[in-house]
Amino acid sequence: MTKNQLSGISEKQGRISSDNYQDFMTTYDLGCSSAIISAGFELVSLDKSNPKKVQFIFHRELGIEKVVDDYFADKLEVKARTFFDNVKMLKNRIYSE
Repeated sequence: MTKNQLSGISEKQGRISSDNYQDFMTTYDLGCSSAIISAGFELVSLDKSNPKKVQFIFHRELGIEKVVDDYFADKLEVKARTFFDNVKMLKNRIYSE
């Protein structure tokens, strides 16, 4: 991660600072996160401060909310293998860091 990508995120735990919260989109949903990545958006960080769940952090970019809405409305179309590969990648990131 570049310094620019981490702008507004605490380097210690991957947390978003309160003054930059609107610049980021977050979710705890693994499937939604995989869909966002599969649609071409970049994961910025993981917040593992809660030992029971991980928060996925993305830069808020044009179109990201539509991807999330389409995912939950079961309207998003992405390549199945890409989606599954991204699920595996996210699980690896969760358990290896």
